Amino acid sequence: MNRSAVLFDLDGTLLDTLEDIADAVNRALSSLSFPTHPVEDYRKFVGEGIAVLARRVLPPDRQGEADARASLEAISREYGGGLLVKTKPYDGIPELLKELVKRKIPIAIVSNKPHELTLRSVGTLFGGIPFGAVFGQRPGIPAKPDATQALAAARAIGAAPGGCAYVGDSCIDMQTAVAAGMFPVGVLWGFRTREELLENGAKALIAHPRELLALLEF
Repeated sequence: MNRSAVLFDLDGTLLDTLEDIADAVNRALSSLSFPTHPVEDYRKFVGEGIAVLARRVLPPDRQGEADARASLEAISREYGGGLLVKTKPYDGIPELLKELVKRKIPIAIVSNKPHELTLRSVGTLFGGIPFGAVFGQRPGIPAKPDATQALAAARAIGAAPGGCAYVGDSCIDMQTAVAAGMFPVGVLWGFRTREELLENGAKALIAHPRELLALLEF
């Protein structure tokens, strides 16, 4: 099958955001007098959107609506102010994106990061890359693994779902690709494990960004 377009997840796939997320959430938790977490714990906390994250990081006995709302507000404030302190593209990602552009392969981003923060991250760190669509999580639109945003991105770049590779680092991304009828590609440099990717539908795994090129037919 000709895979003529590529959709990417953002956090854990294009950008290493783990430390900035952990630092911001831990600041938020401290401001609310809740316990903080080691950076590595955030590998499993993230992926399903900021509202899920805000509840997930709370103590088990403090996950009611009021505490979850306070957590969300604090995290939104802290992360918005510390979005790009340590965040950077993974090694090889800028070169991959430039090569895809050179080969005229349409590219897009579909993330569960809030839309405004997604746009700010991409605009700052990939400002010269002409993505055909950049979608973060937006009010009223289901988050991944729902296929809505992925299918909208495919339409925006003029690609049939079956002609798209969807590249991500988590079970959420692989489930999204399967739900959208796209080719699921799991990356091994991100936040989750090889086993999780395979168990959730990955058809290919790549250990370096340049390996994606071999999965595309030109």
